[in-house]
Amino acid sequence: MTKRIGIQIGFAGSPAEREEIVKRVQIAEDLGVESVWVAEAWGRDAFSILTQLALSTKKIQLGTAIVNVFSRTPAVLAMTFATLDELSGGRAIIGLGSSGKKVIEHWHGVPFEKPATRLREYVEIINTILRREKLNYDGQVFKLARGFTLQFPAHRDRIPTYIASITPKSMVQTGEIADGWIPVYWPKDKLAEGVNTIMEGAKKAGKTRADITVAPSIVMQITEGGTEEQIRMQARAPIAFYVGRMGTYYYEMLERQGFEAEVAKIKEGWAARDPKAAAAGVSDRMLDQTAIVGPLERCKEELDARRQLGIDLPLIGMPGRDAAEMGRILEKLLA
Repeated sequence: MTKRIGIQIGFAGSPAEREEIVKRVQIAEDLGVESVWVAEAWGRDAFSILTQLALSTKKIQLGTAIVNVFSRTPAVLAMTFATLDELSGGRAIIGLGSSGKKVIEHWHGVPFEKPATRLREYVEIINTILRREKLNYDGQVFKLARGFTLQFPAHRDRIPTYIASITPKSMVQTGEIADGWIPVYWPKDKLAEGVNTIMEGAKKAGKTRADITVAPSIVMQITEGGTEEQIRMQARAPIAFYVGRMGTYYYEMLERQGFEAEVAKIKEGWAARDPKAAAAGVSDRMLDQTAIVGPLERCKEELDARRQLGIDLPLIGMPGRDAAEMGRILEKLLA
């Protein structure tokens, strides 16, 4: 039986790299990769890339990991996901998150207020629109009273919704209102604890563990083409970036999980405007808890071990230096 894996695509890169991505996703689809997830921050928008992939593939599922709940209205997101779902023949996955204060306020120019409340209201409004019910909604953020309905028959009246959440309150809410949880840089030894928190909310909604997909975003660096220490340092950099440059959520989460000393060193590095020092603040323990680094066989073993800890669908970056190498790596990981 093929193991479940999703692959993630970033929001940067050249036009040539974008065309290469289409080729890679087609290979991944042929190998049995379940889903492809496109990120969005301050580069290319996720939906244009997903539309290109929808028209270039036949069965791989297409998700956002993630789009935020500030820069587009819930109605715009509902229309966009419904259109993507129609174009792809029912393969869309809604991936939502709050992003962070700096991105929302200084890129999108929108006040970063009530993120958890907004997430709940977005999910409720999007689901109402997809069901083609009259949209009358009395929330804390949105007051919608004219009874508009979606003006085309959605391919599905419910598209699976995954939420990226890492605070206890938002995780309970995720279990209640979503179909999947996307934790980012969540320590592997705390996975069971995280799943239990998600299930607190799921049980409120009458759901069982089988109704929730745990789909963590995992940095995986395979040590081929460089020394292991070089690759480990490369893997430290994105962790340090999220801790020091993506608001307070990530460093507060990692502090709660026992990485106070590492967080302090990372923040010191960024305060000194020294990204290398910030990355060096990511200890071996922190790296091994939040990422997977090593030879391919060890990465496969580590990924399988994390499945035993509660992961259903690991989301990994697209591996390999070219399409052929990616195919070889994925074939091994899927076996």
